[in-house]
Amino acid sequence: MAGAIASRMSFSSLKRKQPKTFTVRIATMDAEMEFSCEVKWKGKDLFDLVCRTLGLRETWFFGLQYTIKDTVAWLKMDKKVLDHDVPTEEPVTFHFLAKFYPENAEEELVQEITQHLFFLQVKKQILDEKIYCPPEASVLLASYAVQAKYGDYDPNVHKRGFLAQEELLPKRVINLYQMTPEMWEERITAWYAEHRGRARDEAEMEYLKIAQDLEMYGVNYFAIRNKKGTELLLGVDALGLHIYDPDNRLTPKISFPWNEIRNISYSDKEFTIKPLDKKIDVFKFNSSKLRVNKLILQLCIGNHDLFMRRRKADSLEVQQMKAQAREEKARKQMERQRLAREKQMREEAERTRDELERRLMQLKEEATMANEALMRSEETADLLAEKAQITEEEAKLLAQKAAEAEQEMQRIKATAIRTEEEKRLMEQKVLEAEMLALKMAEESERRAKEADQLKQDLQEARESERRAKQKLLEITSKSSYTSMNSSTTVLPTDLPNFNLISESLSFDFKDTDMKRLSMEIEKEKVEYMEKSKHLQEQLNELKTEIEALKLKERETALDILHNENASRGNSKHNTIKKPQAQGRRPICI
Repeated sequence: MAGAIASRMSFSSLKRKQPKTFTVRIATMDAEMEFSCEVKWKGKDLFDLVCRTLGLRETWFFGLQYTIKDTVAWLKMDKKVLDHDVPTEEPVTFHFLAKFYPENAEEELVQEITQHLFFLQVKKQILDEKIYCPPEASVLLASYAVQAKYGDYDPNVHKRGFLAQEELLPKRVINLYQMTPEMWEERITAWYAEHRGRARDEAEMEYLKIAQDLEMYGVNYFAIRNKKGTELLLGVDALGLHIYDPDNRLTPKISFPWNEIRNISYSDKEFTIKPLDKKIDVFKFNSSKLRVNKLILQLCIGNHDLFMRRRKADSLEVQQMKAQAREEKARKQMERQRLAREKQMREEAERTRDELERRLMQLKEEATMANEALMRSEETADLLAEKAQITEEEAKLLAQKAAEAEQEMQRIKATAIRTEEEKRLMEQKVLEAEMLALKMAEESERRAKEADQLKQDLQEARESERRAKQKLLEITSKSSYTSMNSSTTVLPTDLPNFNLISESLSFDFKDTDMKRLSMEIEKEKVEYMEKSKHLQEQLNELKTEIEALKLKERETALDILHNENASRGNSKHNTIKKPQAQGRRPICI
């Protein structure tokens, strides 16, 4: 009895110790996932699970976002998931998004999955007009998005109207010009056709390289007030902190680069920025909510850490990732080359097959024509032979009649009548008989000549028949030879296998290596400037082409600001105004 009670007590205690779970839904840019999480899990446990599921290693760019009281918040790694102000009903929903942006996407984004997630997020921000993009750049970005989705342009597949259901341009750009969807598609397709040969990851990277130069790329904006109560905007991005006028999010009034900031702190709703240069006064501002101040501080700390990390040597993990990425890129390049060679060989074999089939059809037609000519020659020869036989019989008959006429004439002469009248009649008859005999002789001679001519024609017809048979024999032999060659034309099946042998890689950065890397970086900068110049020329050409169709009255404030910056030659990288030393007076904006 006591043992039964003890066993029941141990079972109930074991049952109470089982961890409770709750359901979490994670929404990425292109998929949704659900996980069963333990109550005791912290934010890092859930975040690591999502990253492992996605195969993502560059975790420092991303976070789990949720919304609380119309304010964006990010899941803290060291805090339990359920201790956050998240909805209590299940499934609890988080959005897996990029929290921090790279300064140079091509150099910093290593994994293909990282590039793809950034591409989807930046593309959505541009289409939703959270990032301002000028019309000509919008068309170019749309062409790279089409290349990433559809691959190389093929006029036989990508026919007119294939982009009708695609959302590729911001509505602001579409409304700004008197252009039909067909006209926009034509211009996007013209640029799309120039991207032939780029894989999906390459097209997405080109998209990010263009987008990262847009003024609002990677900037988180917050409404603030200075000490005077003036409404301003605080922008936090990978380069530093920027202060904007609320009506102008493109050009900051003043900027604080991360390497010139000594300290950032907040007390209640007041936020303080202390520059590294002690001669520059402290900048203070207020936000509407304490939660916003916490979010600003999170973004400042994360962006500052990444800013300093970029200016140091890569960690061993990043070096390994880059080495693997280079190997994977080389393998994919070899695979693409192999596929391209196979495609070229297949196309050549198909062209050869088509040519052989065309030649075979031509030979068959020639053989058919030769057969018909031979049949006509045989029929003509038979007719000529029959006609010659009839003519010869007629000639024999005429000769027999001429002989009979001659005999009749001799008989008439032998039996001539003695009287003059009979003699005259007989002479007349003799004359008529002689004339008749002469005519019959001439007719006989003509028929004989005609018979000779028919015999000659018959010989020529038979000679033509012989030549036609000989030509048919030659054509038949050629046809059999061509068929044999066509049957032996087989696509190569054994293609060379390419094995990439990975050798051990060392990453000892010596002075000579650093010099060589510096030279390579300078060379890449020169090439990048040349490509940027060519790209800018293309953008200016497209802008000039569509400028005549623009509706000035539909221009937004950001369009006007962008045009003013462009006319003054300002860009994202040369509009940063640094604070000047002003004694110890407070900064007034």
